[in-house]
Amino acid sequence: MITAALILIVILSLLGLPLFLGLFGVAALGLYSNGVNYQTIFIEVLRLADAPLLLAIPLFTFAGYLLAHGGTSRRVVRLSQAFFGWLPGGLAVVALVTAAFFTAITGATGITVIALGGLLLPALIEDHYTEEFSLGLVTISGSLGLHFPPSLPVILFGFVSGVSIRDLFVAGVVPGLLILALCSVFAILVGKKWKILVASRPKVRILPALKEAAWEIAIPGFVLAGIYTGIVTATEASAFMVVYVLIVKVVVFKELSLRTELVPIMVESMKMVGAIMVILAASLALTNYLVDAFVPMKLLHLIQGLVKTQLGFLIALNLFLILVGCMMDIFSAILVVVPLIMPLAKQFGVHPVHLGVLFLANLAIGYNTPPVGLNLFIASGRFEQPITRVYRAALPFLLVLFISLFLITYFPSISLIMVNH
Repeated sequence: MITAALILIVILSLLGLPLFLGLFGVAALGLYSNGVNYQTIFIEVLRLADAPLLLAIPLFTFAGYLLAHGGTSRRVVRLSQAFFGWLPGGLAVVALVTAAFFTAITGATGITVIALGGLLLPALIEDHYTEEFSLGLVTISGSLGLHFPPSLPVILFGFVSGVSIRDLFVAGVVPGLLILALCSVFAILVGKKWKILVASRPKVRILPALKEAAWEIAIPGFVLAGIYTGIVTATEASAFMVVYVLIVKVVVFKELSLRTELVPIMVESMKMVGAIMVILAASLALTNYLVDAFVPMKLLHLIQGLVKTQLGFLIALNLFLILVGCMMDIFSAILVVVPLIMPLAKQFGVHPVHLGVLFLANLAIGYNTPPVGLNLFIASGRFEQPITRVYRAALPFLLVLFISLFLITYFPSISLIMVNH
């Protein structure tokens, strides 16, 4: 009976059953089979509500949605043009840097593709890049910036795994810059090959562009410096960020109306937070059952029988996480998979901070990996392009991302150099 019910839940999940219902269903079945009271599920939900750290998630999300409103994207694009527009692939680099900034502050790759795609794709095509190259760049650009503060996936990974959020933010800086740099180098090489004319672009002076965007580009630095020095916790930093962004939007730029626009933005951001929280509650209930049933230990014994070395474990981990990244959004993947992976990584000697960086790098690639990478379908719908064409367009950039993943995975010092320092 229990097996039949489990199979039914799996089938319904494949047919579109909300993830949190599937997780709650599996947890309930597991508790029932072990004779455990169902109140355990509600205890986990109450434990989640009492976690002070989780206050940072709705606050950072709200601040990100506020920044996505108004002229922030235009100001960041102008600043990027001032610094990188002189390069042969300068406009492509501008697009990559701008997208990384927006993904970091919103924590959601789809928002970046949707919000910036309409601005960046026509500009790239007008600058004589091919439509396919431009489409591929904009598609993968949404997965850049996940390692930079105040990225929500980093905070969520820290909460679920127990790893220091401060260390995760510090460790993510160099790998994040490496990924961005490799994609930019590829764009520059393409610009040189196609002889993209720098002279045809309007000149943007650095000082005026820097002055215009200074209020917003300082935010990641403020968050990282505050958390790293211990002046503020992640929750306090999120509250500061909301107040700061409101002042910038309402007082400095006067592009946000508190009376007519604030509440709709708040509602949209809380929809995303609500989805995260209900999945988190369900995954905690499921994790509680898995621990009681010794599933992590059984999985560890199975993996140890198949994989004998740390290198073999890392290879298997990369393949598994990319597959997970294809099938699930990053928040669900962190909530469901991290409790299972952490004890395995510990047994094979993988540093927990390095594991966090690896986790995000793999899931970012999974977003862009055919046949079911989420960003591919978002780009297909946003730009009204056949999905097969988006596959072809994203492939060159996907290869660059795999190179960066190889370096981050097998040279852990890239992630740990700043943490150790």
